[in-house]
Amino acid sequence: MKHLSDCIEVKSYGEVFPKKGTNARTPYEHQKEAMRCLDKINQEPAYSTLVVLPTGGGKTYTASMWLLKNAIDKKKKILWIGHRQMLLDQAAESFQKFAYTEVIPHISSFCFRIISGASSHDRTSDIRPDDNLLIVSKDSIGRNIERLDIWLKDENELYLVIDEAHHSTAKTYRKIIEYVKGKVPNLKLIGLTATPFRTAENEQGLLARIYGDGVINGQAAHDDVGITYQIGLKELINRQILAKPIFESFYTDEEYGELLGVDAWESIQHLDILPDEIAQQMADSAVRNKLIVETYTAKQSEYGQTILFAVNVVHAIQLTALFKKAGVSADFIVSSVKDAITGVTISREDNERKLNEYRDGKLQVLINVNILTEGVDLPQTKTVFLARPTVSSILMTQMVGRALRGTAAGGTSTAYIVSFIDHWNENIAWVNPESLFEGSNDFRDTKAERTKHDLRMIAISKIEEFASILDDSVDTSALEKVPFEQRIPIGMYAFSYLEENGMDHAYQVMVYNSTQAAYKQLMDSLPSLFASFEATEEYLCDEKLEGMERQCRDSFFCGELVPPYEPRDVLNILKYYAQYETIPQFYTFAEVDRSKLNVTAIAQHIWDEDMGQRKKSEYIDSIWDSGDDTMLKLFFGRKLYFLRQLDIELMKLSHSSDLYEDSESNVKYGTRALENLPLHEIGKIDPMLEKQLRDQTFEKSRNKRGLYECACCGKTDQSRIYFQVDHIVPMNSGGKSVAENLQILCRQCNGMKGDN
Repeated sequence: MKHLSDCIEVKSYGEVFPKKGTNARTPYEHQKEAMRCLDKINQEPAYSTLVVLPTGGGKTYTASMWLLKNAIDKKKKILWIGHRQMLLDQAAESFQKFAYTEVIPHISSFCFRIISGASSHDRTSDIRPDDNLLIVSKDSIGRNIERLDIWLKDENELYLVIDEAHHSTAKTYRKIIEYVKGKVPNLKLIGLTATPFRTAENEQGLLARIYGDGVINGQAAHDDVGITYQIGLKELINRQILAKPIFESFYTDEEYGELLGVDAWESIQHLDILPDEIAQQMADSAVRNKLIVETYTAKQSEYGQTILFAVNVVHAIQLTALFKKAGVSADFIVSSVKDAITGVTISREDNERKLNEYRDGKLQVLINVNILTEGVDLPQTKTVFLARPTVSSILMTQMVGRALRGTAAGGTSTAYIVSFIDHWNENIAWVNPESLFEGSNDFRDTKAERTKHDLRMIAISKIEEFASILDDSVDTSALEKVPFEQRIPIGMYAFSYLEENGMDHAYQVMVYNSTQAAYKQLMDSLPSLFASFEATEEYLCDEKLEGMERQCRDSFFCGELVPPYEPRDVLNILKYYAQYETIPQFYTFAEVDRSKLNVTAIAQHIWDEDMGQRKKSEYIDSIWDSGDDTMLKLFFGRKLYFLRQLDIELMKLSHSSDLYEDSESNVKYGTRALENLPLHEIGKIDPMLEKQLRDQTFEKSRNKRGLYECACCGKTDQSRIYFQVDHIVPMNSGGKSVAENLQILCRQCNGMKGDN
């Protein structure tokens, strides 16, 4: 029996002793080049610079190897900051794994400490002056930054490393950098990233303020955005270090939103854990599993050896049986514990035997549950099947990385990344694997490849819309009236931000003709919006976010918008701006030939030619199947979605006058004048009337200088964002929602009036 005074071993801190012998891992040429460039800039007494290596390029290995030699061996302290527990653990492991005598010959040992909010890590109160390497989460140190004082005392020189440095424009990172810079005369700031320019141009300006030093033509130099070393994905593919990724998406038609309560949503969105009942439903889906197996067998020679990421142990077992039944050599590996549901126990020896069979080519498909994300070398893998979704960019990077080893690294020249996409009624920020390469899109050489990428991004965003039109219980008549071409996005805002727990979320907000002007007004007004709500925190509370979203709705998004805006999209934009104080980047879909997706024109052609059923079917099959990857296939994913849209357009042509008329009713309901309804209720019935009333009220509230003026306190501003439309005579006192009875109040006055 252990007592409270007993000790246990922990991996959150310790002393690292140099290994004897030679490191078996030889750096690639690009990693050697990066280290040589770091040697150049390190001749400066202080600097701030970026090292840019794409996904799979070995950022952590390169940085830790160089720092062992240039900082640890010279008894210089390192502060390494990341935003996820997994990133911190990986960094610590790299420093320990490559600490050979040949790299650190002048010291007998060094001390490390990992600090985060995780129970397996230390706290900021545990920091000791003799720690050589601090690996800390940005929020833990950001909240207790003064705890660094004793560690930094009398330090003249310090290496500060920001992992995933494209996030370092966020407020907490900037606060940490400025604080440390004020404590240490010679700060050597190194940012590690794969995607420095995934962000908006004005965010690049913020990056330039943080990282201003680089290496140009072999010499240290000051540049717009200081980069010591950079290599692109395309170059690593050309050097055959990385395989060229080929992305494919298949739609399962399975719906899991009905089981998604608040707790389940929280579990997925914030912890990346699928609740057991949903995971079980996914694992048991015969249709979904059949699609996965048939997708592989249809292109087995192209996919080659494949690693499949399953939802749980049951899923892995069932898929293994289905693959074997289809004549494919397959097996599964799971962690070396007894599974409570299946009773299956897999030992480490069993797993290793199966891994060796895969290495020897005896297995074509290796199915696993959260094991092969890192640390196991299987370079012959040509394809990954993503049969489980994730909201974690880091986990997605690890899964995709299983297939990215190029021929020079013992792998393959191309890699297939195959996603299986389900339908969720609730919006979950599942990571699209292509988004990992947004900052390195130079590997898309042709317009056709760029168009395919854009179409896949659009298609994923349209799943809910297409599925709802198939669902007779959902009223989509307003949407169906809109010409189909107008329902194709013209572009998107793409961005990522960090949750308070360190989860990295990537979002794409689709913009249509109907919402383009409203989003432009929102972006222009974001500084005023945040100022008016006194929103200065990096992580805003739900109550404040919801209030800000309502203000945005009333200011910009009222009126008839079809397709409509999504309140959740505005909430995500607000979360992003709260961290980075800049608007997200807008990407246009200008290269997408919208005419080829014009279902209205296809329907008109069928109508004009007066095609019979047989001729119509042949024509539809011909345009759907023309080529390997037609735009229609990429856009709709499922033929059923396309056929439903086509039927709607044909119905419009054949029943143009009465298609959307209500059926006869035997009830005569009472009536209420619209002026007796609140503005929001009017908006549900007649969006344009609500917009007209709001616009008229704001126009009559302008003063002589053209500024909007609060009818109560006289506060003025040129932006609507500070004001709300209010009834002069309250509705509960007989007031009407008419222009003569409406005024604008600043939000403070309106709040006090409501309290009274």
